[in-house]
Amino acid sequence: MESKRDYYEVLGVDRDADARTIKRAFLKKARKLHPDVNKEPGAEEQFKEVNEAYSVLSDERKRANYDRFGSADGPGGFGADYVDMSDIFGGGFGDIFDSFFGGATRGGGATQQRTRGRDMGISLRISLEEAAAGCTKTISYDRLAPCDDCGGSGVAEGGSETTCSRCGGTGRVVEVQRTIFGQMQSQSTCPACGGVGKVVDHPCETCGGQGRAPERETVEIQIPAGIHSGQTVRIEGKGEAGIRGDAPGDLVARIDITQHARYERQGDDLFCRVQVDAFEAMLGTTVEIEGIMAGEQVSLEIPAGCQHDQTVRAEGMGMPRLGSSARGSVIAFVDVVVPTDLSDEERLLVQRAADLRRATRA
Repeated sequence: MESKRDYYEVLGVDRDADARTIKRAFLKKARKLHPDVNKEPGAEEQFKEVNEAYSVLSDERKRANYDRFGSADGPGGFGADYVDMSDIFGGGFGDIFDSFFGGATRGGGATQQRTRGRDMGISLRISLEEAAAGCTKTISYDRLAPCDDCGGSGVAEGGSETTCSRCGGTGRVVEVQRTIFGQMQSQSTCPACGGVGKVVDHPCETCGGQGRAPERETVEIQIPAGIHSGQTVRIEGKGEAGIRGDAPGDLVARIDITQHARYERQGDDLFCRVQVDAFEAMLGTTVEIEGIMAGEQVSLEIPAGCQHDQTVRAEGMGMPRLGSSARGSVIAFVDVVVPTDLSDEERLLVQRAADLRRATRA
């Protein structure tokens, strides 16, 4: 198997390069190799190689592992609280660049009117225990973030931003056409500023005048106790950055709770099954099972004469209600198990009990 090139060599940076130097090198190479601008044979594969190198070297944990062990994952991975979302859009930085190249270009001649940043969505999988107790997940993902070199303005040092003379700062132009029905007016995005309403005489070299550039972001997501599958957690301002300082979008995490080995959740109640010996079901007993919270034990009182599939309930031992200190219940279906390993002495005792019951019914 052909060994991969050294990631530092791929980006053309020293091993002690800081994060800004690594990002600049990546953007410079990515612009030249992106499939939308480079149709030469092998360019796409080179772009993927650059993309992979940056996805590792831009992430502090991955870079530390790579420097020490030669692998981004390292010998023990990252742990359950760290989630890598670098392929959030299916193609990593490839799709980020599709948006990057579609934004405001040098001098402001864009093809899109949108200047506000879009929301970004991810699906975050957690366990039922984590949903019960609440948890914090550290995620690493790719987004268009405010450009470090120009502070998000899109203007290089010594440059300036002025109101577009074509549209007067509205970002829209009105065109009048003569038709057989008379004059018809139509509005369209200003071709001079791309709908931004401003033009830049000396755009930032790093971001090409957009005020934003692809970047690896790491954020902590606080997941509240009692959250349900399908609900979302919103992190304001951590979506796509707006063009030239316009408002950013949000990062929206959709929660997916994995199936539990014992419990099935319905609302805030937890359903399960417990096995009880037939004699204990006749006489009544207490069954202890592990609760959903760490170290918690749930006591289920089995009444005398309990029947198969009868339910017993432990109030306040289920899932927390979102935003409340109250909890649902644990509801258990009882499986009455008839023993098949009676000893001779036990069999005699059962036989006597059966004879007594027949005699009382006679």
